Amino acid sequence: MWDRFLHACHGRPVDRTPVWFMRQAGRYMPEYRALRERYGILDLIKAPELATEVTLQPVRALPVDAAIIFADILTLLEGLGLQLAFIRGEGPVIHNPIRSAADVAALSDPPIEESLGYTLEAIRLVRAELDGKCPLIGFSGAPFTLASYAIEGGASRNYERAKGLMWADPPSWDRLMTLLAERVGRYLAAQAAAGAQVLQLFDSWAGALSPADYRRHVLPYSRRAIEIARGSGVPVIHFSTGTGTYLEAVAEAGGDVIGLDWRVDLAEAWRRLGDARPVQGNLDPVLLQAPWSVLQAAADAILAAAAGRPGHVFNLGHGILPATPVDQVRRLVEHVHQASERLL
Repeated sequence: MWDRFLHACHGRPVDRTPVWFMRQAGRYMPEYRALRERYGILDLIKAPELATEVTLQPVRALPVDAAIIFADILTLLEGLGLQLAFIRGEGPVIHNPIRSAADVAALSDPPIEESLGYTLEAIRLVRAELDGKCPLIGFSGAPFTLASYAIEGGASRNYERAKGLMWADPPSWDRLMTLLAERVGRYLAAQAAAGAQVLQLFDSWAGALSPADYRRHVLPYSRRAIEIARGSGVPVIHFSTGTGTYLEAVAEAGGDVIGLDWRVDLAEAWRRLGDARPVQGNLDPVLLQAPWSVLQAAADAILAAAAGRPGHVFNLGHGILPATPVDQVRRLVEHVHQASERLL
């Protein structure tokens, strides 16, 4: 049933709980590692034929219910005039990070097709290849996560520079976040126009904030991005990590489906959000490396918490880790399908 994932995103009954994984195309797959021996990550992303191949690798290898386009949230920042690189052993680096009001004022805003056309073309190619096999997900980073990378210049533990700009220079923060909200929304809408059937907004760093700071400095901009994206007519999944204490605020920002990380109990989170709101999640990614009996019990606990209610998408609480065995992922998908069929 190729559309069970779409039905779940709309809160409709399904025959089995749909399953897909964040970072399901990536380093845990030998096919991907073989490509990475020949190409850098940006080379793969910016060549539509190669991005198509990487997107399809897990769909061929696993009985997942959705594909997600192979891309990276940070490529959107290049259109602003920021210089992005991926350095082995260090991860993503912005060589000219935002550090002042003048830096914010100097940012560019080119058309999405001009700066991110390679991902839109990859979406068109993947849709043609999938040909009804399963739906395709498009995605973007959320304004706060993108702003944090742009200001910090890479990964951060304490987000001192990002929070510093947020607190010390609210006008510049508003200008940056407004620009990002508009670009993120337009980028997601363009992905839907290119063929993506579901969109996901990743706010991976939102958990660094207090509830008050999230509501004041982030929620309005995430809401704006989601409003633009939802104008495309496809469901939007709003995913964040570390936000269990203010899930209601995340839901208030928008999203047809709310993604949950593993730090919250699914049943309790769903109660707080309301049964009518579909949810996605929320297995700890490290459990994919645990003994099968442990992994199976954890998956069964999540299915029990969902209790057969319409609107549950099974996923991890974040992305698949590189050391994850492919056979373990395949076995989990098959188990969730079989076990949920008995519950629904």
